[in-house]
Amino acid sequence: MTGTPSTNATPAWLWRWRPNPVRRHSDVVEAWIVSVIWALALFGGVLAGVVAAHGTDSALTDRRAQVHPVSAVLTDDAARTPPAGADNDNGRVWVTVRWTGADGAVHTGLAKIFQGAPVGTRLTVWTDRAGRIVSPPADGTEATLQAVLTGALVAPLTGATVWAGGRLIRSRLLRRRLAEWDEEWKRIGPEWRNLSGGQG
Repeated sequence: MTGTPSTNATPAWLWRWRPNPVRRHSDVVEAWIVSVIWALALFGGVLAGVVAAHGTDSALTDRRAQVHPVSAVLTDDAARTPPAGADNDNGRVWVTVRWTGADGAVHTGLAKIFQGAPVGTRLTVWTDRAGRIVSPPADGTEATLQAVLTGALVAPLTGATVWAGGRLIRSRLLRRRLAEWDEEWKRIGPEWRNLSGGQG
């Protein structure tokens, strides 16, 4: 008659937590290390992602506060064909534009506009506090997307780094445990062979 398997068996991966004859102090230490590593990898990764996303959002907010849009005017006709070797930026070309700063001074700089725009065409450019033309800052939706993507990249990288560090610690513990077993076998092995009838 076939016996019924026990349904209250403890999973094998919990053996380090259960008292048993083969469990050593290093097994308990390793079990705690594994638990801490997984907790740090999970919660540390999430925390790092949140911090990175918040930092990115703050940096983008600061940049939006440091630049402002101004209305500029095209001083020359925009080329109808881009110069040879120039990269194609959706049909836009570099042109010289002029604008009046908040201090009343007239500034000039280079900006991109679609090919063929006539002189006098007005366009909006972004300038910094020094009056230099800069790239436009990320708007609300784009800034949010950048912050979310930054957090989404940092979180798993941080978790993977913690996990890799834990694997390194576990491998060192394993080598140490194997060395302990080897030393113990050198001491007990001859006695065990004598008791079992083998040659010492």
